[in-house]
Amino acid sequence: MKYCSLLLLLLLTACDPNRPPPGQAITSDAALSIAGTQRATLYDGRISGSIDLNTIENLDGLYGLGPAEYLRGAVLVFDGKGYRSQVTAADELRVEETLRESPPFFVYTHQRTWNEYTVPSTVRSLKQFTDYLDQLTIGDPRPFAYRLAGPVRTAKLTVLNLKEGLSIESPEEAERGQLTLTVQDREVDVLGFFSTAHQGVFTDLDSYTRMHLITRERDVMGRLSGVTFGEGMKLFLPE
Repeated sequence: MKYCSLLLLLLLTACDPNRPPPGQAITSDAALSIAGTQRATLYDGRISGSIDLNTIENLDGLYGLGPAEYLRGAVLVFDGKGYRSQVTAADELRVEETLRESPPFFVYTHQRTWNEYTVPSTVRSLKQFTDYLDQLTIGDPRPFAYRLAGPVRTAKLTVLNLKEGLSIESPEEAERGQLTLTVQDREVDVLGFFSTAHQGVFTDLDSYTRMHLITRERDVMGRLSGVTFGEGMKLFLPE
């Protein structure tokens, strides 16, 4: 009887299209939902999908980010519209609008109303912005999503490009073949997630935030690793 019950449980699990793979449970923390973890992807080699984005039923006000499945590209969902960037065989970047993607880890939220701030002109670098954001939201609930909109003088982006068939056991192995590119004097949108308690979950072990940038023309998108903001950058925090 015990074995029949176990078999029934396994069959029900396999038939649930919204259920993530074993070890990749979707968790909720405050206003965020998290599928998989960065730690499991980079150190345990779990690079297959943990969530099918097209199974998220409510797209209204949906924001999320993560790497593409098998670490071949970057994924961004911005107000219900999905984007994937990937490196072509010619080492060029291609961005397509799609929700047919299964990131190995993905952090997301639904947010329809935002409070707008102007980033001070003294805040130019990524480090300065992270410190500013930390102080500005010191009394607010965490973790949280945020947006940026406006000009950048320069922005450094990375897009993972792991070759087919390779496995990984470290961040350094995950970065093999990644594309690094610089955006200059462009209007951009940025989505970020901030937390002081999720290092290794959706941020690096030495960081409190993860950010993906997409140009206003939607022709360049990737993970933001360095930036010099232009004048008048707007910050949007959950209302």
